Amino acid sequence: MSYKKPHLPTKICPGCHRPFSWRKKWERCWDQVRYCSDRCRKKKEEQ
Repeated sequence: MSYKKPHLPTKICPGCHRPFSWRKKWERCWDQVRYCSDRCRKKKEEQ
């Protein structure tokens, strides 16, 4: 593993206002990730 789990970057989701951590699938696009899940992204788009 090239990264340590306790040192993963985090962001605050604007949809649910909870922190979420970096995921391997977001490795290349972490700067563009705004929401923690599709559910939060869709909820925010509806409003």
